[in-house]
This record gives sequence, structure tokens and C-alpha cells, in this order.
Amino acid sequence: MNRLVEVRATEDIFNEYKDTPIGLLLEYHNLGRQYDSITKAQLLVGMCMDNRKSLKIPDNFAYILRSGGGNLRYSEFKVSYAIAIGGVKVIALIAHNNCGMVNLVSKRENFIDGLVNTAGWDREWAEEHFTHFAPMFEIGNEIDFVLSEAKRLRNRYPNILIAPLYYNLDDNLLYLIKEDNEKTEK
Repeated sequence: MNRLVEVRATEDIFNEYKDTPIGLLLEYHNLGRQYDSITKAQLLVGMCMDNRKSLKIPDNFAYILRSGGGNLRYSEFKVSYAIAIGGVKVIALIAHNNCGMVNLVSKRENFIDGLVNTAGWDREWAEEHFTHFAPMFEIGNEIDFVLSEAKRLRNRYPNILIAPLYYNLDDNLLYLIKEDNEKTEK
């Protein structure tokens, strides 16, 4: 976890995010900044569908896309829509600890049993479903994944500011992530 940077004061926010919607996101969520009156979305947030996380942000502040692991590969049209029609110029990608999309193989039998017992699926269909889709949604390590997703989206949308962040379920705070390129100075 040495790549994570706590944000307990505005001075902790990386320079490239200060005075941007990412800085505001961190101030609202972590620092209890009083909500501004917002009429137009300032950013797009891509985050996991996990029910244990909730952002403290004002109404209308962000478009929010939730998907397993925060994986936006299969939501790219929605990302493009938020940029092209919604006018957002900033994306926050938020990973979190203890993500269910990590090590999906270990959840194979529970997944299949759940579809059979809860949804009424035929076991063979459930097995095929898992075999087909699990590789598409497996994210590996949460931090490595969010960094690779940020890089992928930066290549796809070169004029958009994209910030990989980390939601810690233990303290419900957002953390900055030090990237290998060390552009993240305070």
C-alpha cells in the first residue's frame, strides 16, 4: 500500500488535481467541504458496483458509472457520451480494497451454485456463463488494474484528465495513487 497517499488536508492533493474536479471530489469526500450548488456535472466517476462504497458529493456533481471492479472497457460508449454530450473533461477512476472481481476463479463454484440455486439456471449454462465472462471481468490486483485502466483511457481520450483513486473500505476515504511516472507532486 506504499503507492497510496492519504488526503487529510488540501495540501495532500497532488498539484495536477488541485483546482480541478478531482481536487473538489477529494475535498467533498475526505475533507467535508461544504457542498457547492452544482447545476452541471463536473466529472465522470467510474467505480465498482460494490454496495459498500458511497461518495460524499453534491447533487449534479458527477456522472457515475458503476461496474464490477470499476472496469469501463464495456462502458466506453457511456464514457464517450459523458464527454461528448455532457461536456465532462475529467474522469475519476476509483478502485477499492477487497474487490470481488479479484481472483474470480476462486469464486467459480459459489458463482455457479448461486445462479443454479437463486436464479434457477441450468448448471451447464451457469458454468458456460462463468467460463465465458470471468476472464473479461477479472481485474487482478485493484491498484494495478486502476492504473492500467487510467493509462488505457488516457490513450483513448488524450485531452481528458484521468485520475486513478483508491477507496479504502476500512476508513471510507479516497486515496491518491502514486503512479510510476512520478508526475504526482504535491
